[in-house]
Amino acid sequence: MEYQPLGSSPLRVSKLCLGTMTWGEQNSETDAHAQLDYAVSRGINFIDSAELYPVPPKAETAGRTESYIGSWLRQRANRDQIILATKVAGRAEWMSHIRGGQQSLDRRNIEQALHDSLRRLQTDYVDLYQVHWPDRHTNFFGHLGYQHHEETPGAALEETLEVLTDLVDAGKVRHIGISNETPWGVMHYLQLAEVRAQARIVSIQNPYNLLNRSFEIGLAEIAHREQTGLLAYSPLGFGVLSGKYLDGARPPGARISMWQRFDRYTNDQALQATAEYVQLARRHGLDPSQMALSYVNTRSFLTSTIIGATNMEQLRTDIDSVSLRLADEVITGIEDIHRRYPNPSP
Repeated sequence: MEYQPLGSSPLRVSKLCLGTMTWGEQNSETDAHAQLDYAVSRGINFIDSAELYPVPPKAETAGRTESYIGSWLRQRANRDQIILATKVAGRAEWMSHIRGGQQSLDRRNIEQALHDSLRRLQTDYVDLYQVHWPDRHTNFFGHLGYQHHEETPGAALEETLEVLTDLVDAGKVRHIGISNETPWGVMHYLQLAEVRAQARIVSIQNPYNLLNRSFEIGLAEIAHREQTGLLAYSPLGFGVLSGKYLDGARPPGARISMWQRFDRYTNDQALQATAEYVQLARRHGLDPSQMALSYVNTRSFLTSTIIGATNMEQLRTDIDSVSLRLADEVITGIEDIHRRYPNPSP
């Protein structure tokens, strides 16, 4: 396993981060503990969660993922060996079950969210506390094009950063990050931190995969110059890049088969591009999933790739990708497909 600095922090995180958002919905507590044990045995020291997990979010399961992690931490007594990340939910009219639908990135909500997460995780601090998505109207969760809204609901970034800084000062949070953010949002957080001498973000967790490389357009340079490296989520496009959904296939128990809300990577262009990526991998004797992951793993602006699995075979395949280095002709083939199908999925 390779390890890299988490932004400007002294922490070094594994190149692969274990994602957890299926635990409590598609995976049991026993499954979760087995994945954690195996991931740690392979050198992964970085675990990512969120208060709303598992997905799809609903009242009866909210927080269950963190509880599974918490029970594992208690049983293994290894908290000091794990770099633990979780997230606070931003404003969302579609999610009324969290804090009565009044969630926002203000002081009351962030402090309550962290208190509840710490209780479920059975720890007194998190290493990386992240804003899951912005309070303001902007383009995230499958929306590439920005549409401006003059009225901006929710808490101002100034208040969000102030309370996050207070949590760092209190020792409940070691470092802070953001997720589903835009270049404007990242730079505004950084500017506020400098001007006000407040906590500085160390990472940004955004989607990045062969079907959505939009991070490269504005955020990659920021990641390099400001030491806010990418934590890449959906590196396989919800599993689409494995090829398992080609030709109309819908494998039983797979996420897109079960929930239509996750179909952003299955439009016609995305599937055409996927078919070519899969063919490219097979021509070179590669597993399509590992090829797709290796491409993400080796980007210069990346801090860690967040992998997720619903079974141990998938997890082993994903982790094995960390040692794969793609030949020049494979990279050339990927770039050729990307030129013909640039970012077909948001």
